[in-house]
Amino acid sequence: MLERRTSHDDLVDHLVRSTPLQRGEAARVVLDVLAYFDETAEEFVRRRHRELQAGGLTNAEIFARISAELPHRAVAPPELSLRQLRRIVYG
Repeated sequence: MLERRTSHDDLVDHLVRSTPLQRGEAARVVLDVLAYFDETAEEFVRRRHRELQAGGLTNAEIFARISAELPHRAVAPPELSLRQLRRIVYG
């Protein structure tokens, strides 16, 4: 049976070499991390609000914390049209 290769095989290979993870486990880790950083800003805000609310924080505390966290968080960029991409490059 042939192994299916993904666009992140170099990262999976690195994890297999540098950790005790097996290939399937390393691939799942990579996919989980990519999904985590694929969150939009809106998804991040909603998720963090739920998490902090479950931790017993008030809305005032929650929104202050999210406001402080958001600038340091890698979130998925907005979807850009081809025209928007061209304008980024050519002004």
